[in-house]
Amino acid sequence: MRITGLIFNVQRYCIHDGPGIRTTVFMKKCPLRCLWCANPEAIKGIPEILYYQNRCNKCYRCLDACIHGAISVPSYGEFVTIDRNICERCEDHMCITSCDQDALKLAGRLISVQELMEEVKKDNIFYRNSDGGITVSGGEPTSQPQFTLEFLKRCKEEGLHTTLDTCGYTSWNLMKEILKYTDLILYDIKHMDSTRHKELTGVPNHLILRNLETIFTKTKIPTIIRIPIISEHNDSRDNMEATARYLKKIGATEVNLLPYHRLGIEKYQRLGMDYPLGTDIQPPNETYLEEIETIFTSYGLNCLRVY
Repeated sequence: MRITGLIFNVQRYCIHDGPGIRTTVFMKKCPLRCLWCANPEAIKGIPEILYYQNRCNKCYRCLDACIHGAISVPSYGEFVTIDRNICERCEDHMCITSCDQDALKLAGRLISVQELMEEVKKDNIFYRNSDGGITVSGGEPTSQPQFTLEFLKRCKEEGLHTTLDTCGYTSWNLMKEILKYTDLILYDIKHMDSTRHKELTGVPNHLILRNLETIFTKTKIPTIIRIPIISEHNDSRDNMEATARYLKKIGATEVNLLPYHRLGIEKYQRLGMDYPLGTDIQPPNETYLEEIETIFTSYGLNCLRVY
């Protein structure tokens, strides 16, 4: 059976998504709606059009190419607008091939496990020489469980080190099958208070924490906890202290801090979306990040920053 998955990027020479030099596969579809998400093109489980307005020369070829009427222009000389509800039902995306300025790009392509394996194996020399391997990220890889399972299984058959980058919001029955072919887990913790977690991500944290605890009690897979540090949202000393205390209790040993950055804001504009976090939030300052690191190290946790 030909198993296919929907991905939006294959990023090579990654050095922060697990040990060594890695190839990271970014999959579409995610059950969370984090206000600060830097990859909004990963949220929906369908291909989407990115519109780079700065590249558009207003030739309007895309209007003629779009037979569904999703693209329009308010008046001659203005930039085009895209009706996303109509666009999402399109399967041919002829507007993209009509644009010779690369102002329209498709985020999301179907690919088979075999095709993806052929693509990632091109970097075999980097994996072998650096103790690197493959990382599956997203989006949320467990939102496409069959594809993720089969891809990681094939990676293991090829002797490649595998890393699963997950938010943990999935059923344990799905997770445990995928973990059979996982060498390292990167596991996100957004907030310890479930009510606040739901405000920030759209879902409570009970399932996420339960799955994390099960990983530590029922598997021996090395697991690194990753915590986004979002100013004024989850970076309070009380929340950091509660997180450190919890991680120490369940047996975690390593934490990665992911300081907030603003690099994803333009992606929302290209997708015709409002940026839910707002544009006033700034990255955390160096001094406060050092204080957060001290909280985790005081509990005996190895704490590193990942940018």
